[in-house]
Amino acid sequence: MAEALTIARPYAQAVFLFASEHHVMKDWSDMLGLLAVVATDPDMARMIDNPQLTKTQLADLFIGVGGERLNEKCHNFIRVLSVARRLQRLPEISALFEIQRRAAEQTVSAELITAYPASVAQQAAVTAALKQRLERDIDLKCTTDTALLGGAIIRAGDLVIDGSVRGKLERLGTALSH
Repeated sequence: MAEALTIARPYAQAVFLFASEHHVMKDWSDMLGLLAVVATDPDMARMIDNPQLTKTQLADLFIGVGGERLNEKCHNFIRVLSVARRLQRLPEISALFEIQRRAAEQTVSAELITAYPASVAQQAAVTAALKQRLERDIDLKCTTDTALLGGAIIRAGDLVIDGSVRGKLERLGTALSH
């Protein structure tokens, strides 16, 4: 994985610099996110590894799948990646770009995982608490996982707060077994 990130880093940096200079970070975030999903599709992964496809054909395939959601600058970026045989690194490029974008925008992506859907008031409370603790704007995404039984897990960068019933039971079991 470290090698993949090492390979992806200069591409992500180049896109980030271009996007920030031209004030199109959101556009590039969307385009790279789409391309990352396309690159991780099992059928597309086989196409990337297919030696019978030329670099131009592979680039055209990605551009065709992206359609009108990709601009001309992104088409050029895809062609550069294809020539360098780096299209399979699109998920890492997208992830690294997002890290840089969030740092530049002073935002943190956070995830709230609850056993049952969180109310708007609960989401607002979590967002406010995280904003105060991390001193950054919070981009909160909410998901549900009934295996938690109750409570919640919050992930924001390296910070993980496990207040789920399942987590508490696991910690109690560990404490009792020692």
